[in-house]
Amino acid sequence: MDPVVIPILVAAIVVVFLVAATVRIVPQARRYNIERFGRYRRTLQPGLNFVLPVADRVNTKLDVREQVYSSDPKPVITEDNLVVNIDTVLYYQITDPRAAAYEVADYLQAIDQLTVTTLRNVIGSMDLEGTLTSREEINARLRAVLDDATGKWGIRVNRVEIKAIDPPNTIKEAMEKQMRAERDKRAAILHAEGERQAKILTAEGTKQKDILEAQGTQQAMILRADGESKAVELVFQSVHRNNADPKVLAYKYLETLPHLAKSENNTFWVIPGELTEAVRTVTSAFGDRSEMGSPETAQRAEAAGDGTPDEVASPELGADPTLALDAATAADVVAKEAAVAVSDAKAEAEAAGEAPLPGRGRTSGG
Repeated sequence: MDPVVIPILVAAIVVVFLVAATVRIVPQARRYNIERFGRYRRTLQPGLNFVLPVADRVNTKLDVREQVYSSDPKPVITEDNLVVNIDTVLYYQITDPRAAAYEVADYLQAIDQLTVTTLRNVIGSMDLEGTLTSREEINARLRAVLDDATGKWGIRVNRVEIKAIDPPNTIKEAMEKQMRAERDKRAAILHAEGERQAKILTAEGTKQKDILEAQGTQQAMILRADGESKAVELVFQSVHRNNADPKVLAYKYLETLPHLAKSENNTFWVIPGELTEAVRTVTSAFGDRSEMGSPETAQRAEAAGDGTPDEVASPELGADPTLALDAATAADVVAKEAAVAVSDAKAEAEAAGEAPLPGRGRTSGG
């Protein structure tokens, strides 16, 4: 090898070494702490930086972005002497690289221990119910304490969150039973409310139905009564207009009696005492007219000098034998129908094992 080349190579190597030892390129969001002969000199900012070779060296490289630190669950005792495991999440950021490197040996361990002690102080003044329902309050108190303590370390605590609160297994089982009971209670209440509303709606519907049916029945009864009253009024006017005498009314009375005995809802039928009087009235009425045309009547009239047989038997006096016979026959038919209806009703009552009830006149079961 040429003796001139060797010094050139040595000089090149020395130059490269000096350049490498002098130039420091710091990435974005990074900070380098430089020490000169073991003493803090300065903090390099992102970009191209120059240092003295051999005299300056990089002590610590720090990331100034916001970082997340999740601690392990720590046991904490509540005010009601229950041990719960609390897991926290910490969001922090390095604001002073020099203080973070020289004011505390291990800032993450310091923050973790400070978090545990602060949690024990905060949770120790709360019961389990308050611990489970006051996470926002716990987070705010933790952040205030940590931010005040870590400020001199060059660290800013942005947020502290409770990730999990784990009570003992027995407490978990009791809480699950309580929640199940609460859900069952709400379900029972909702079911009862539903049944109550259903019963109320059903009752309202039944009420409206009964009201409408009653109104319909009322209107029907009013219309029926109005029709019956008009019918009675027409019959009454017809009777008075034709000037019916008591004999005609007695005849109609006898016609109505058999229909009363034939009713399906009657259990007994009382024969009125006026039946004999009504039959006597009708018979006497038709009998008087029949005697007016008989020979005995003519002889009595002739003997008394009241008139001739021809005058007695004249049509003007109403001595029509056929009319008298029809009237008498009609009266006999009505009386027989009444007797047959009474006899049938009595036979049915005896067959059913019912005793005849006392009443006016004769009684018969039906």
